[in-house]
Amino acid sequence: MDWKALFLLAAAWSLLAWMANRSAFFPMPYPDGNWFLQKELNTEDVWLRSGRRRIHGWWKPLDQAPAAVLFLHGNAGNVTHRARHILAWQKAGAAILVLDYRGYGRSEGRPTEAGLYEDALAGYRFLSGLGFPPSRILVHGESLGTVPAAHVASQAPVGGLILEAPFPSARAVANTVLPLLGPLLVWGLDLNGRLARVRAPVLVIHGDRDEVIPCRLGRRVFDAAREPKEFWTISGAGHNDIPETAGPEYPRRLRAFLEKALQPQSISPAN
Repeated sequence: MDWKALFLLAAAWSLLAWMANRSAFFPMPYPDGNWFLQKELNTEDVWLRSGRRRIHGWWKPLDQAPAAVLFLHGNAGNVTHRARHILAWQKAGAAILVLDYRGYGRSEGRPTEAGLYEDALAGYRFLSGLGFPPSRILVHGESLGTVPAAHVASQAPVGGLILEAPFPSARAVANTVLPLLGPLLVWGLDLNGRLARVRAPVLVIHGDRDEVIPCRLGRRVFDAAREPKEFWTISGAGHNDIPETAGPEYPRRLRAFLEKALQPQSISPAN
């Protein structure tokens, strides 16, 4: 192989590496999104300090709520695209904070993996500051958001952890979708590595027709979690339509998990 061919191969490899790591985040900044829904949902704007940045979220309180949920959304969109989760948790009987990571929605900065974790912990501190004890704070992650959700539950005591369309790690997804990209990834997004420190009850939810993150990856996450845990397969659901496909059963299952999580138990992260 001559030097020109080697140069082209190296250039192509570098391009793939750049693409692999650039594609980790797809933020949708303000004003893009369905911001008109805030009035319909009657949510409150919340501004939190995360490092040197301000991040934004929607807070939906509930009178005499027994618990509060920190909801960490997936890669695409922003808080305005999570109305279905806000409504579901209201029906389930919990208050909910939906947080936009840095670079998403009205939050400042640019998204980074470390930033995801810092922002998620800022959301946890907000709920704690409102007076919710750790046993009454649940963390619900969706897709990309399952990783910072597991991070919070591994670093702070929580009442329960919900992982919707999760994946074991970024490399596990890359090896499934396009194996060539796996070795090139800078992002770790290691969910399974964090689950070892989570002692709270875990609910894993996955659609059996998920075209982005195959259901078998969700099963690997479930296998890595400690007891007590449960796996809920949504028949016919893809990656982005789990609440709609599950229908009324979705808030019912959330409520059932909430009630179990509120029963006395150990909530501390592992040593």
